[in-house]
Amino acid sequence: MEANVVTVFVVALFTALATGLGALPLRFVESAGQRMLGAANAVAAGVMLAASVGLASEGARLDVGRLLVGGVAGIVFILIVERILDHDHTTSLGALRGEDARKALLIMVVMTVHSVAEGVGVGAAFGGEAALGLVIGIAIAVHNIPEGLAISLVLVPRGASIRAAAGWSIVSSLPQPLLAVPAFLFVEQFRSVLPIGLGFAAGAMVWMVAGELLPEALSQASPKLVALVGGAAFAIMGLFQLALL
Repeated sequence: MEANVVTVFVVALFTALATGLGALPLRFVESAGQRMLGAANAVAAGVMLAASVGLASEGARLDVGRLLVGGVAGIVFILIVERILDHDHTTSLGALRGEDARKALLIMVVMTVHSVAEGVGVGAAFGGEAALGLVIGIAIAVHNIPEGLAISLVLVPRGASIRAAAGWSIVSSLPQPLLAVPAFLFVEQFRSVLPIGLGFAAGAMVWMVAGELLPEALSQASPKLVALVGGAAFAIMGLFQLALL
């Protein structure tokens, strides 16, 4: 297989569409009580924290200094987004309003930032070798499914439909096909900023977990339940990522 713009775009688009599959398990969820909402937040936190560890590990392998710069920038960025949303009392996302919409928008912003780094990664991989790009694309597509689940676990218990959650999950991954092509065409330039992008996404995700998801989970469910399901989600996602390496 020869790498070209069309091939790179199609593979990256496939990775984005795979994110929507993460909403499917929630078809079997029947209620959204406080305890269930707390467990859902804990699972989303575990998945996102494991994903951030994976991003940081990859970024450290490339350039630790740029990774740290990106991490700080990611935290500052999310703090700014939070400040803006806190002052906007008309926040909405589809059928969600108020605090529910605010939480949904935050995770959408964080996961979209995360997708930027993944899109660059796909394009850069194709810039080296077509076979490698295909393998990386498939790995990211599979990896995107639990990330779609993390988004859906925040949206669905708050009133969003399964279809809407799948759609928003895909939207959060659209930077992948949009950035994979320029990363493929200008591979050397994009490789130099990739550690910053990985750190930015990791920092944003860690802050979202520590500042939003875990505090809310602990207010809705017992610490034991939060630790159990959050820890299990972290471990499963971590093993999942190792299996894809």
